[in-house]
Amino acid sequence: MQWTDLAVATLLVGAGCAAVYAGLERVIRRTASERERETQRQLRALATKIEALQALVAELAPSQPARAEADDVLAISGAAENMAGAASESMKPETLVAITAAATAFLGKEARIRSGQSLAAQDTAGAWAQQGRVIVQTSHNLRSRG
Repeated sequence: MQWTDLAVATLLVGAGCAAVYAGLERVIRRTASERERETQRQLRALATKIEALQALVAELAPSQPARAEADDVLAISGAAENMAGAASESMKPETLVAITAAATAFLGKEARIRSGQSLAAQDTAGAWAQQGRVIVQTSHNLRSRG
């Protein structure tokens, strides 16, 4: 094999690599622009849903005083007691609507939230139980078998 043959082969391989690189770069740019357009479309759809939810919340706002009185009566009567004995806090309807809309937007189909509970509503006596579980779990002698 002559040095000219080697030079021609090197040039062909180099040209092939450059052509593949240019083709892949074009595909990557096209894919990135398509994803950007899809993201923009999803953001516009989400903004529309947020506006609709804000309008719904604005419609529900005048009915808040009546609902607040009902919540006061329920809290005074002590009817809302959970198993730990602490009063359970139910979520506001606006919060449930927002969570439902977010779940619907994420899943791409109609979602239904049946119930919800705030993490702040959990009783604080659970800290003792959690600490006890931590002590028991850390007392186990874990040996690696191998």
